[in-house]
Amino acid sequence: MFSSLFLTFAVVSLAQAVQFNVTVGGGPLRYDPQFVNANPGDTIIFTFKQSNHTASQSTLAQPCVQASNGFDSGFMPVSSSNTNGPFPAAQYTVQDMNPVWVYCKQGNHCQQGMVFAINPGTQFAAFQAAAMGNTTVSSSSSASITATATAPTGVITATATITGGGQTVTTTYGSFPGSAAPTSGTSSDHKVVVGGSTLTYTPSNITAQIGDTVTFQFMQKNHTATQSTFADPCRSLTLTSTSGQVGFDSGFMAVASNATTFPTYTIQINNTAPIWVYCKQSGHCGQGMVFSVNAVESGANNFAAFKAQAIRLNGTSSSTTSTSTGVQATQTKSSGAVKMNDRGTRVLVGIVGVVSMAGMFLA
Repeated sequence: MFSSLFLTFAVVSLAQAVQFNVTVGGGPLRYDPQFVNANPGDTIIFTFKQSNHTASQSTLAQPCVQASNGFDSGFMPVSSSNTNGPFPAAQYTVQDMNPVWVYCKQGNHCQQGMVFAINPGTQFAAFQAAAMGNTTVSSSSSASITATATAPTGVITATATITGGGQTVTTTYGSFPGSAAPTSGTSSDHKVVVGGSTLTYTPSNITAQIGDTVTFQFMQKNHTATQSTFADPCRSLTLTSTSGQVGFDSGFMAVASNATTFPTYTIQINNTAPIWVYCKQSGHCGQGMVFSVNAVESGANNFAAFKAQAIRLNGTSSSTTSTSTGVQATQTKSSGAVKMNDRGTRVLVGIVGVVSMAGMFLA
């Protein structure tokens, strides 16, 4: 009888430990399959194919925004020449029967429907539709994306009288203490070159009017334009905000060394508050790869101080990256699979494959 009970227990245990294999990318911008129905204890193995993708937890309400304390595989670059593997992988263990929503945070991949779900019930189609309606995306080869900067606290409503083009206009706008009032009634686009031969934004500090846009043009290698704060230059505003603010983030924009077209990412200026930006590629922010809009140069929180703060807090010899909890952690290259959980932590387990870091995926 004991043997019979033991055998029954073993069979039940095996039945509860199902492994689901999900292919990420490798041609179409999709997870294959797009959703699974799983039980607690089951594991999901995300295997990353060509290009540079993630498996990042989001929410049904905000499909293309990383969930607070949600899991995140991090970017998994795979060279286009690697067609036979081995391929990097990430493992997630299902905790309960609640839906788990996942997206790829590379560029505009989520907005093109690159999402995945565990136990979505009847809501997967709505989740994917919400993702595809999240951002306006150009169909051009330059992969142009438009976003809006999140304003810090302290912005107040003010009025200003602007003269231009033979007309005088009174406008109401969001004013940040110490910032200059609007001087023009017309809008301009400010082009900022990201990367290339140096780890810089060029120009690195600009003044923009309300209604203006800032277009980041990404050059060779693999950079981002990610909103942060003056106090914490090298961590995303989305991760550090205590009031639920969601900062803009271009996602990684991988550009090959022989590229002739370059992706862009555009933000709109809605008030006079300073906007702080950094590149979240490993080690770049700590080397001073930061940018600002409307920094109050006459005050203590000016651009030079912002850059110095980035270098002081993050300018170490180790390459660092932020986990989904916003905690700085040393990043090491490994041949293991990333094991994820929904508390925002991750460790390396198993021997799955070596990430090929050739060509366009070099930092």
